[in-house]
Amino acid sequence: MNSLGAIIFLAAVFLFATFLNWYVFQAVKTLSLTLAAEKQRTIVSVAYWLIFQGLAVWLVLTFLKVFRMGEITAEIQTVMNVFLTIMVTQLVCVIFLFGEDIIRNAQAGLTYLANGFQGYSFPSRNKWVSLIAVTVAAVPFFSFVYGIKYGKFNYQVKEEVVYFDQLPEAFDGFRIVQISDIHSGSFKDDRGIQKGIDLVKEQNADLFVFTGDLVNHKADEIEPFISNFAQIQTPYGQFSVIGNHDYGDYVSWESPDAKKANFQRLLANHEKLGWTLLNDAHVRIEKDGQSIVVMGVENWGLGFKTQGDLAKALEGLSKEDFKVLLSHDPSHWEAEVKSHPMPIHLTLSGHTHGMQFGIETPVFRWSPVQYRYPNWAGLSEFGGRYLYVNRGFGFHAFSGRVGIWPEITVIELRKNSS
Repeated sequence: MNSLGAIIFLAAVFLFATFLNWYVFQAVKTLSLTLAAEKQRTIVSVAYWLIFQGLAVWLVLTFLKVFRMGEITAEIQTVMNVFLTIMVTQLVCVIFLFGEDIIRNAQAGLTYLANGFQGYSFPSRNKWVSLIAVTVAAVPFFSFVYGIKYGKFNYQVKEEVVYFDQLPEAFDGFRIVQISDIHSGSFKDDRGIQKGIDLVKEQNADLFVFTGDLVNHKADEIEPFISNFAQIQTPYGQFSVIGNHDYGDYVSWESPDAKKANFQRLLANHEKLGWTLLNDAHVRIEKDGQSIVVMGVENWGLGFKTQGDLAKALEGLSKEDFKVLLSHDPSHWEAEVKSHPMPIHLTLSGHTHGMQFGIETPVFRWSPVQYRYPNWAGLSEFGGRYLYVNRGFGFHAFSGRVGIWPEITVIELRKNSS
């Protein structure tokens, strides 16, 4: 982002935060009228503006650091946690206040039409509406507090059974366990992640796959946790691919050689983990004289790096081969894979994190990320070809999860009975 763009962005952030602060202050001011003393009301008002405008300034200064450093540090994560918690809480409060304002304006308009300016006064806010607004807004507030403290390690095992006509009989019931988006640079220690690793091991899967974003920015971020993730062993091997964060594109390097050395170190760390990297390549998994193909491409994503070469990964394969593709970004499936002349039966992706925030119930699910990615979590199908998008193992920028929990996926391959 250039200097002018950064200034415009920061100004917009500050103005938006100020607008939210002003709107929510209407409820605070209305409720403070219940205080008997004028001095107490003044203290409440001054304290509100000092706290919340101070947070807005803190946010802007933090974004300046991001632009200068090109890296999201632990300090910046803390600011993002506070900002998102307050912003979502305030937005919920504003919804109630805005609804009341529509009614108040309608009442004022009807009064004016009936009586003109004679006896005209704009309706004051109802303290009960303000109380309800503040009370309901407490729900997202405490949800974010929970998500930051506990939700980011609230690992969920998601199981899917997927049926295929072309699956070799020897692989009927074959279980693949998948994790994605570890983002190891966001972890402070291994106490939380070991819980997720133990869950992966408990699935007793035949094959393990990792679908990219091992780190936030730098190869050494995973190194304190190699012994933890290396515990994951499956009978038919462990395979992985590269995600957009793994290239080190989002930080500044002292030289192109330093960036290149970092990427080579990242590749070596996959080997230390015991994971076979499939960079535009494939391997054949043999079982009882039959086989399936596991393929992988480097990152290919709309709006992100399009490094992956699907044609290269498919070299030497035929339409009759049953293929499982590892591709970090689900937009690759939408743009190229699902309609490819060479059938790719199952694609496993990650990348979206479900935006680490949303609502998922048996009958309804929503996350802001759905406006960017039509296939943002779970299973999708097109013409007998399937995509599964993992919600991510770790977290990034916002160091928490609210409603969209970290995921361990188990895909069971089944053969359609003829």
